This record gives sequence, structure tokens and C-alpha cells, in this order.
Amino acid sequence: MRIKSFLSLAAVALAILCASVALASSHREAQAVLEDPVIDNTDMYAWVSDDSHSRLYLTAGYNGLHEPGQGNNQTRLGCNVLYEFHISRGIGSLNDEIAYQIKLDCGKPVRVDNTNLELPPGGGKELLVQLGGQQITYTVTKVVRNGENKTSTVIGSNCQMAPPNVGPVTDRVAYGLGPFTGYNGNNPSQFEDGLYDADFVRSFICDMGDEGRAFVGVMDDAYQLDEKGIFDILNLANLPGGRRSPGEDVFAGFNLNVMALDVPTETVLGGPIPHNGTCGDDTMLAVWASASRRETRKLSKSGVDQESGAWIQVGRQGLPLVNAGLIGVQDQGKFLRTQPINDVNNFGGYFLFPILVRDLEFLGLYKALGVPQATVNALKKDRFDILQVINLDNIPAAGCHHVPIANGTTGDVLRLDVATDSQFPNGRKIGGGATANDSQVDVSDVIISLIAVGNPAAGVGDSVNYNDKPYLKDFPFYALPHQGLNGGHGKPTP
Repeated sequence: MRIKSFLSLAAVALAILCASVALASSHREAQAVLEDPVIDNTDMYAWVSDDSHSRLYLTAGYNGLHEPGQGNNQTRLGCNVLYEFHISRGIGSLNDEIAYQIKLDCGKPVRVDNTNLELPPGGGKELLVQLGGQQITYTVTKVVRNGENKTSTVIGSNCQMAPPNVGPVTDRVAYGLGPFTGYNGNNPSQFEDGLYDADFVRSFICDMGDEGRAFVGVMDDAYQLDEKGIFDILNLANLPGGRRSPGEDVFAGFNLNVMALDVPTETVLGGPIPHNGTCGDDTMLAVWASASRRETRKLSKSGVDQESGAWIQVGRQGLPLVNAGLIGVQDQGKFLRTQPINDVNNFGGYFLFPILVRDLEFLGLYKALGVPQATVNALKKDRFDILQVINLDNIPAAGCHHVPIANGTTGDVLRLDVATDSQFPNGRKIGGGATANDSQVDVSDVIISLIAVGNPAAGVGDSVNYNDKPYLKDFPFYALPHQGLNGGHGKPTP
């Protein structure tokens, strides 16, 4: 059914309030990821280049809330984790047709090329990782499924992961960006943030030939939200008696571990785009990301644990806010270990009878704002409109797609029609807004408006609508990482 948008002033106020209950897209949304942060997929993005739609961009963030100045061992990705982007075509089964696997090689470190240090000063036994010159590499494997058969091909090997932006001394000495000039705090150029620039980041883009490009490294977290006010029981900006205005972006100053792919759209579709500028089921993709660990882990007193057995999925991400905003806390761990193809059987009730609406009713917010009980009742049950938005039924035009609402064909995936320009919920972009640090669409506003108000186009929000840094204009698109020395959240002592 389709829920009509509210027209009353009370409903507008409710919409603003409901946006406040959005969690960080999927940052630490379940106990399982708190205990294993390297599998914590915070956000996933997928979109095609404008006009020709010839390029497909896939990005995923992991292990978020990375404090830039975290010292010797920066927050990083997992060495024993299999990271994947999963893609199915059309409107049929959500089984993978193509998957891109990214696996880090954290074996013997290799030295970053530079002219400042010929050998590690500690002879290979270092206290400071940066002086040891550690460089992690990764491999990209493309898996193509044809019926029951799968073909795996390594399309990127010995790709170098971009290092963290530790600070100006590290940037100069360990990364070869300039000579060490001493600790001169009175010399602003010594501590400028300009050495770790876009060109340095792009030097770590891995060329995979006809299969595209890859990037793995630390970048700025592209998500924004007033999370402080959310968890003080909706004590947000722009509400009567709210704590402040405007809201505060709690992700400002934090970095993120990013994986990004730039691949030709034709290689994913299996041929040229059959039509461009119009909607059709034959140009639909369903995309999601996952993290998997080996089935068995044996702890060792030596500190080097042994892992063996089959890969078991332990984390996943498709649409933003599904596990954090729809799935009940008692099932969030199960959600991470199951796949979208089984979402209707496992979690269909959470989509059709959203907990968020029931919580808002329990707290008395609908009643306090004068929302008719009949409207609340309609928002609480049979919410096929939520599934229709997920499936792009009427995007970009009415009746565009006809995805069956059934187990195996509907689930937590980011749908993308590559024949039309990408704009959430048809894919999800990094940046793309009117200004350099503006997102094209504030996804938390859209999803919470849909769930709690019944109108995804209501445009409500929490007054946090911009990233804290400008996005890059091209691949890998994320803003540059915050510097460890001058960035982050430390405070000088008096």
C-alpha cells in the first residue's frame, strides 16, 4: 500500500523528530561488530557515471570512527578477512552473478620507496611502524557465476594499500614526500596538511587493465549525523527545547578504512547497456557487500593464531540503516550472518511492521503532535511501500520496475538501474551535491522519512547535511583523511 504524506504542521514537526532516531548508517550497529570491528561495514555506495553510464563505482567503508592520531598501529582492515562486493542482474534471484573479492596480504612487509631512509634504522625490529616502512598489499579477484559453475580470476595483484595520514614528519620521511626539517613548531609549513594530498592518494590506485581500477586505504568518513543528540533520547537541534542549533556531526574529524572499485559497466552487465536514459528490468543491478572469516580459529600463545576451514559471512551491508533502523537488536547478529536472498523469510516482518513506528507511538510522540490514530495504524502494518522503494518499483518513473516481493528476489540490497543517472535510492553516490562537501542525497533523511512518515521525499533532517571536508571530484571520491598530528579530537592542556 502507499502511505500518503502528512499535510499538517504537526506532521512536519513529527518528520523532523523522526529523522533524529536514525543511527549512524551502520557504524557499530550490532554487538558482533563491536567485538570484531574489522568486519564492521559502515556504509556501501554504488553508482554509475553520468551521461554514458559507462563506469560503475563500488565503495565500502569498514572499521569506522577511526581516530586519526591513534599512534603506532592505526585502525585498519583485517588481514584474515575476505571482503566482497556481490552483484546480481535483473529482477530475479539475488544469488551472485558477479562478485569482487578483496583480500589483504599482511605477510612479510615491504618497504615504501623513498630516498630518505635506505634501511630500517632498527634493522627490521622497529618500535615505530612508520620507520619500519610497512606496506600492506592486497589482491582483487573477480568471481563469475554461470549456473552452478564459478570462475575465479585474479584481476589485481600486489596492489598497495594507501597508508594513514599520520602527520607531517611521517608524511615527509616515511612516505618520501620531503626531507625531515626538524621540529619547528613556529614554522607553519612544517605542520601543514598539504603533503598528504589528492595526488599522493591517487598514486595508490591499482590499475587492473580492462577490468578497471581499485583503491584501498584510509580516507575521511563520508557519513554525517548528529548522533550525540540521538542517543540522549532525541535531544536534538531544531526541536522545542532542543540542545542546540544547528546539529553536530559526530563523524567530523574521523577517518574510515575504504575499499573502492571503478569497473566498466559492460563487464558487469555482460555486454553493452541495452538502452540508456529509460528504465527497464534488464538494466537493474542488486549490490551488497560482505565480510567473511574462516570457520575455525585456533588461539596460540605465540600471538599468531591459526585460521582454517570454509569462509563464513560475519558482516554485510546493502541499503543504509536497514540493520540499524529496521532490524530488532535481538536479530542484528543473525542479520549479519545471513544473506539478502533469505531476507523475506528471515526478516520480512521487520519491513512490513516497522519497530520504529511502534516505538514512536509508545513514546507518545505521534499523540503529542496530534497525528490521527488512523494514520499511525496505517504506518504500523502492511508497509509494502517500504519494499517498493527498496525495489525501485516507481523509480525513476511510475511502474518502472517489477521486482517480485518474495523470498529470493527481495532483500537488503542497493538497487541500481544503470540506464538512468544514479540518485538514491537508485544507487548511492559519494558526494555529487551542489557544493564540494555536500552529499547528493541525505540518505538518513530519506529512509527515516519513508519509515516513520510514509513519504521518502519529505526532505526532513537533523540539520547535519554536509560533510566536514570536501569530497574528491574523481576516483576514489572520498575526502582526504584527517591528519593524525593536527586532526582528530585531542585537546591541548592548559
